[in-house]
Amino acid sequence: MALLPAQEGILSVNVGSSTLKFALYPLTGAGVGAASEVGTLEGLQQGEGAFAAALDEVVGRLDDAAPAMRLRAVAHRVVHGGSRFQSSVRVTEAVLQALAQLNPLAPLHQPHNLEGIRRFWKLLPDVPQVACFDTAFHATMPEHEARFALPEALFQQGIRRYGFHGLSYQHVRDTLQLHSTRSGGRLLMAHLGSGASLCAARQGRSVASTMGFTALDGLVMGTRCGALDPGVLLYLMGQGWDAARLETLLYRQSGLLGVSGRSSDLRVLRATADVRAQCAIDLFTARVVREAGAMAAVLGGLDVIAFTGGIGEHDAQLRSDVAAQLGYLGVVLDPERNRGGRQDRVAAIHAPESAVEVWVVPADEGRAAAREAFRMLQSGRAGLPVP
Repeated sequence: MALLPAQEGILSVNVGSSTLKFALYPLTGAGVGAASEVGTLEGLQQGEGAFAAALDEVVGRLDDAAPAMRLRAVAHRVVHGGSRFQSSVRVTEAVLQALAQLNPLAPLHQPHNLEGIRRFWKLLPDVPQVACFDTAFHATMPEHEARFALPEALFQQGIRRYGFHGLSYQHVRDTLQLHSTRSGGRLLMAHLGSGASLCAARQGRSVASTMGFTALDGLVMGTRCGALDPGVLLYLMGQGWDAARLETLLYRQSGLLGVSGRSSDLRVLRATADVRAQCAIDLFTARVVREAGAMAAVLGGLDVIAFTGGIGEHDAQLRSDVAAQLGYLGVVLDPERNRGGRQDRVAAIHAPESAVEVWVVPADEGRAAAREAFRMLQSGRAGLPVP
């Protein structure tokens, strides 16, 4: 594919609590091309000097990789868009202030996402900054899936299920459309990593998610608890726990780490001959299976299952265990294909006789964000100039 004459591109950025992931996507005659530069800076500290040094490194690497490329936009992954932001938007100061109000709903991600936007905006003041939301993909969920059984006044305040990992699911959906004619039917997507969730989609649109008001709900995660009886919180509050202590427990001390007492990394736990480590693995697997059954019930059966995320892409044992327990739905894996599923390519891992297709799709939230920014450029939406 030939580059557009101006050698233009979109920079995709995902700023976390200690990492900065970026990718540069050239604009081609067919849209967003394959990434020409990809990188991850780890061990990032959010102090002024450290962040400035990280930004300088990113810009330097981009200049070396594509010195003649002109950036048309910087696309930022933002975890929470709340009720107001149900599609990508060009960043203004008012947008940033509105998004900062959602920091308590995603404390591990949102503050760092917004800090990244501010820093890149300062560094590249003439380049439009675009916020792309993980919650936006789930805006199509029906009201009976989005609501909690709470009074109407609280629903009107925005206390509802939002769902997350939307950019990941958007990429998986779009990728599968190129590989499977059945993916437009009853699709179960499993984003499994340090953060984990499931999404049920019909005709490519989200109809249910395991995550809710915050990114705490649903599956067991690396350090997050997943689904929890709210009575536990009332009990702990009765023992004198305050909000800050509860937040630390739920977001940073629970999940695989809390159960195992050793690590939040499933790879470490699998290599550990320890009862508590095995308990954590069993709990993680069981929650995936249970919630997959719930998603299948919402869809009325399954046509396709897709695994993505660090665990979903790399842990063949997890995929095998989940598929075996979903055998009643007609899921049958090909053991050799399952062991060969790799991060760098899309792979079908189901057996020929399986009633349900099973795929491994490498996560690429950056590409989904870049495509969102490109769509805005094409339409001139939110003041972005048309290429």
